[in-house]
Amino acid sequence: MGGGSVVDDRLRDAVLTYYQRVDAGDLEGLLALFHPEVRYERGGRDPIEGIDALRRFYQAERLIREGRHQLDAVLVEGDQVAVRGVFRGILKTGEEVAVRFADFYHFRDGLIWRRYSYFMDRFV
Repeated sequence: MGGGSVVDDRLRDAVLTYYQRVDAGDLEGLLALFHPEVRYERGGRDPIEGIDALRRFYQAERLIREGRHQLDAVLVEGDQVAVRGVFRGILKTGEEVAVRFADFYHFRDGLIWRRYSYFMDRFV
């Protein structure tokens, strides 16, 4: 079976690295993957715009205390990557959660420029 292109592999690796770093709590490492003009949209919430706002989100606003992402599918098309998976973890309230998600990434200059997250059924 043939592999993806070098660009496909680079984008896929950047997204896989993002999940590794966010699960490890590596804030500086994950921020390094994002374009300074990043825009992150999550259903039902105001968009996060710019790297400083993204830093504030991960430092203070994110509801998750800890957890792990299990990726079921990672698809690359041009300068975009789609991911489907399950997140299992603990919220800052102490509540255990498991939720299905889909994330879509759009790259510019080799960095994550746009991110869209959708959360499906939550289960424990």
